[in-house]
Amino acid sequence: MTESIPPIATPTHDVDGFVRQYLRELTYTQGTTLERASLNDKYLALARTVRSYLMARWNRTMTQQYRKQSRSVAYLSAEYLLGRQLDNALIASDLEQIAAEGLERLGLSLDELREAEVEPGLGNGGLGRLAACFVDSLATMDIPAIGYGIRYEYGIFRQTFVDGRQVEEPDNWLDNGSPWEIARPEQEVAVGFGGHTEKYTDDDGVERSRWVPGWSVLAVPYNYMVPGYLNGRVNTLRLWSARATHAFDLKIFNYGDYAEAVRAQTFAENISKVLYPEDSTPQGKELRLQQQYFFVAASLRDYIDRVLEEGFDLHRLPERITFQLNDTHPVIAVPELMRILVDEKGFGWDEAWEVTRQCFAYTCHTLLPEALEVWPVELVGRLLPRHLEIIYRINEEFLGQVRERSGGDEMLVRRMSIIAEHPERAVRMAFLATVGAAKVNGVAELHSQLLRDKVLHDFAQLWPEKFTNVTNGVTPRRFVRLANPGLSALITEAIGDGWVTDLERLRELEPLADDAEFRRRFREVKAANKDRLVRLLAARDGIEIDPSTMLDVMVKRLHEYKRQMLKVLHVVTLYDRIRSGELDPAQVVPRTVVFGAKAAPGYKMAKEIIALINHVGAVVNADPVVSQVLRVAFPANYNVTVAETLVPAADLSEQISLAGKEASGTGNMKFALNGALTIGTDDGANVEIRQLVGDEHFFLFGLTEPEASAIQEAGYRPAAYYEQNPGLRRALDLVASGEFSGGDRSVFEPIVSNLLYEDRFMVLADYQSYVEAQDRVEGAYRDEDAWSRSAVLNVARSGFFSSDRSMRDYLERIWHAEAVPVEL
Repeated sequence: MTESIPPIATPTHDVDGFVRQYLRELTYTQGTTLERASLNDKYLALARTVRSYLMARWNRTMTQQYRKQSRSVAYLSAEYLLGRQLDNALIASDLEQIAAEGLERLGLSLDELREAEVEPGLGNGGLGRLAACFVDSLATMDIPAIGYGIRYEYGIFRQTFVDGRQVEEPDNWLDNGSPWEIARPEQEVAVGFGGHTEKYTDDDGVERSRWVPGWSVLAVPYNYMVPGYLNGRVNTLRLWSARATHAFDLKIFNYGDYAEAVRAQTFAENISKVLYPEDSTPQGKELRLQQQYFFVAASLRDYIDRVLEEGFDLHRLPERITFQLNDTHPVIAVPELMRILVDEKGFGWDEAWEVTRQCFAYTCHTLLPEALEVWPVELVGRLLPRHLEIIYRINEEFLGQVRERSGGDEMLVRRMSIIAEHPERAVRMAFLATVGAAKVNGVAELHSQLLRDKVLHDFAQLWPEKFTNVTNGVTPRRFVRLANPGLSALITEAIGDGWVTDLERLRELEPLADDAEFRRRFREVKAANKDRLVRLLAARDGIEIDPSTMLDVMVKRLHEYKRQMLKVLHVVTLYDRIRSGELDPAQVVPRTVVFGAKAAPGYKMAKEIIALINHVGAVVNADPVVSQVLRVAFPANYNVTVAETLVPAADLSEQISLAGKEASGTGNMKFALNGALTIGTDDGANVEIRQLVGDEHFFLFGLTEPEASAIQEAGYRPAAYYEQNPGLRRALDLVASGEFSGGDRSVFEPIVSNLLYEDRFMVLADYQSYVEAQDRVEGAYRDEDAWSRSAVLNVARSGFFSSDRSMRDYLERIWHAEAVPVEL
């Protein structure tokens, strides 16, 4: 019977078809006319028009995937920092020119409508942006994959500054509608919490346990399309929103207790309300753990019950799927899959563990011990009592292996136990992930080596074959093709357009670094990108910058280990040198230093550093002499959209973390790919960038990781560097004197004292080397042609840092999934 139903036609891939579909969406979906439509109406109609072109490909992808049941990847991540979706969808569906012409025919501007899109704040920084890059690459490479995460109602906070200090406001990204998501409430999943466990004997006489939750919430899925680049595949990103099982009690409402009537709804919806709730309180910690279990429980259930064909033998689950754990946030999935297999599917413990340990792989994204999540046993037992029992048994059997292999070394057993005993009994999630995963990877060569040598050394000794490296990458579609249209056009003219999906082809640009005409055109592109940034910051923030100056950029999450403080001290040093007459302004290379960073709401020192940056900037920018050659800009609420304009404009990329502290970084890759030179330590992926682009095209400074470790082990005394270095002493004394706080010495005293007496990340130790490296930067920038040559070579030699290459490494070393092309 269905054969007689005519197929639903996708809009024709031409201007006429696009215009017809756009007017249909405006009229019948938005319920308005071209004359009466608001800007948001026009944008939503445009987004849905583009979405309609992708929809047939999406359905075809899902149908083919279900029929073929190919091996897949499920990416579990608490963050997806997607950026705006419209432009990416336009290039993936080859609609850019058609959309522009079609809208122009209707008297509309594509540029104006794209500015109406609100970026979803579903990530905090590099971790979330990496996840977004990876799902883009998987779709572009025709790999069957699904991303799972949380649909945060408010996402990361919106940052504003009041008297230079960070103030957090709700990020209302859903206020005007989200045309890129498709709700599927009929596929909701119940997720339990609390309650108790009980023993029983099954029909075969086997004693088993079961969990009786005390309460539950519903996980409602919202699907996002993830289109591959011009290949017909559209994968799925499925984000979960929390809803109460009984949202409204009419009886209580009729008695007049309106707040109590919706209490269950409010309580449940808190789970997906905000990305990373502030966790310095017990309530915050509990909400974070709720979030993590909520999304992984819903995701595992979704994959097993809905994605797999009916009757699938779960003993074969490792043949079908790898669940990639993006950091420790989703690690509770390991005991959850054990619970499903043992308690619900009747598996024996050993056969369930054999399946589970083959299904998971773990990416560790940190070297900082405090960033490796640890959950109090009391909290886990109260929220997830059955999971705690399972974790205890996993640990008991694992420690039995350790004792057997080590000859009963109890100190080793204590070090490796998933359960920490001090300062309180707690579950070490990184240890649980390492025990429960088939593979563990770091995200840069140095990071992976330090994981093996230091962070997870005992585990690497036990299972050396389990550890591998996959250096991070970024998608060239968004961060070159979209973000830098001028450079993209120049590259395509020179070597063709194949580089968009094969970034190593940028090597073909290398001979052009010695072509004077190409360098001139390259400089013209950079100048145009700076002009674009000038317009953005003026309109968005009221910030004026001079596009003729060197653009010195440090944009990343505000954390002490990233050492924004070192950059501030350099700015203060330049200010002091010019003010004191040590430097003649006429001899200084004019530069604009641009910061972009958010601090976690509960991270007091990071917020103090933000305030210092803004106060230093205000003084520097107001000085009639210094401001002629040095200015500071700190636009609030840095996000992907701002990055897409700022990164292509940058001349100098600041990647200055203490060696051995940054896992990889991806901002460093974006800047290099867009022709900025890097000043950086040998840390994270900086090491690989320097090796690829060449020492002469990279400004290296600072201690190496072994040197830093040796100094710290010998007893690092930061005050000694202050006492012995006159430039450093003058800079810190200026901050301490109240020069940047209206004469009030107390304002930034906590920062000064922290640097002098603690300085965990050795800012003072690396200060002199950094200042000297910046002097080398000035010397290099004076030779415009030589700088352009270095910038071209940075682009040409950075093709390795494509997220497509990262995915190939994951596929070869961990996932072993194969491409499944979708017919166009």
